[in-house]
Amino acid sequence: METDVLVVGAGPVGLMLAGELRLGGAGTVVMERRGAPTTESRASTLHARTMELLDSRGLLDALGTPPDEPRGHFGGVPLDLTLPSPWPGQWKVPQTRTEELLQDWVVGLGADVRRGHELRAVRVGEDGVEAVAAGPDGRALRVRARFVVGCDGEDSTLRRLTGAEFPGRDAGRELLRADVAGIDVPNRRFQRLEKGLAIAARRGDGVTRVMVHEFGTAAETRSAEPEFAEVAQVWKRVTGEDISGGSPLWVNSFGDADRQLVDYRRGPVLFAGDAAHQQMPIGGQALNLGLQDAVNLGWKLAAEVRGRAPAGLLDTYHAERHAVGRRVLANIRAQALLLLGGPEVEPVRALLGELIGERPEVRAHLAGMISGLDIRYGAGADPLLGARLPYVRLGGPDGVVNTSDLLRTSGRGLLLDLAGDARLRTAARPWADRIVTVTARPEPDGPLGAARAVLVRPDGYIAWTDGHGDAENALKNWFGISDRN
Repeated sequence: METDVLVVGAGPVGLMLAGELRLGGAGTVVMERRGAPTTESRASTLHARTMELLDSRGLLDALGTPPDEPRGHFGGVPLDLTLPSPWPGQWKVPQTRTEELLQDWVVGLGADVRRGHELRAVRVGEDGVEAVAAGPDGRALRVRARFVVGCDGEDSTLRRLTGAEFPGRDAGRELLRADVAGIDVPNRRFQRLEKGLAIAARRGDGVTRVMVHEFGTAAETRSAEPEFAEVAQVWKRVTGEDISGGSPLWVNSFGDADRQLVDYRRGPVLFAGDAAHQQMPIGGQALNLGLQDAVNLGWKLAAEVRGRAPAGLLDTYHAERHAVGRRVLANIRAQALLLLGGPEVEPVRALLGELIGERPEVRAHLAGMISGLDIRYGAGADPLLGARLPYVRLGGPDGVVNTSDLLRTSGRGLLLDLAGDARLRTAARPWADRIVTVTARPEPDGPLGAARAVLVRPDGYIAWTDGHGDAENALKNWFGISDRN
């Protein structure tokens, strides 16, 4: 079969990317080794920036109102995550539900999701790639595509088959983790005891997730997930509590390995999510980082395959997201030291807690980093350029609207005319198939400042404001030459 883009992996990142590609009009096949969606809820936290992106795609209504915890942490030190956003804090959504939501969305958009197909070989040519997978009946499926994107996790098969460079550090320490029914232990939020770190959180269905690390122990070299008996033994040594009589529903371990691809793109081969960067899943950042990779890449890759991308647009994916990934990996390394270090880190933890509590700017800086709300692509004197479009209430012809609603553009960009400039709207008409133009009045002294117009990319980031060049040139630079020009 032939397609524009082959996505390897149907976890949350692969599904999010497939949806973005379909919004942009790209033919998309998703190839997944597993025969059915996962029943293991590895990740359970969606941060504010990810919630904003899901809202811009109209996906939040289906989630209902998940539990929200405004208090997060940095390396186990309590941290209030409240920042200006419609969805501050940590939203507790099991990964199983996230995958279900995204699966329904991408199938509805026309993506071809092939489960039970394991990638076996990839040939990269000048005009694209050819992939071979073993199907559920043992027969080979050959897929020719202009691009292939690996969203197949930290043990990425596509990365191995293409020999992509993935430098970094192996795990030196690890946390054991289990979802256990039938136990009654106190909830613990990063409790540092004499012998180790213990975390316990009981869900509404009575299942308790436990995580434990014994100070001074090194990560095991594992060929399979740990046995529950090992988790129970370490838990007892650290807490003194016996959970061995519980019924384990899921057991795994994760270490503080730290790796990042040298290139997120090499010709027609790209990577996103854990296939591009491996990090300890502290504070729920890993899943959110991957979903945001997908939203950054999707509209650019769709524009490329449809012949609408200006020169160099697709290369901005690596330039932007590699830098973001590098910064997240650095803050996770710092958190791992604070979280898993022994008594020697206590003075640093005490100092950090003091700074968070007494210096609002420190709290806001760390909260912006954890939540993804502080991401800015590029630098310059105008703080709006490269930043996400802030949540603002605007006066429009039909009453009050907000920027969150305006971003629901079905994958198109947004030109926001804040000054009623008829010439601007006329100049934008040739791009009407790629951007939505809206005229609205900003609130006085709001976060948009004195801007009279802003151009917003499909991923919600501001690409241009008035006073920084001509609007028509900005439209060409980000959305290509219009068919009407």
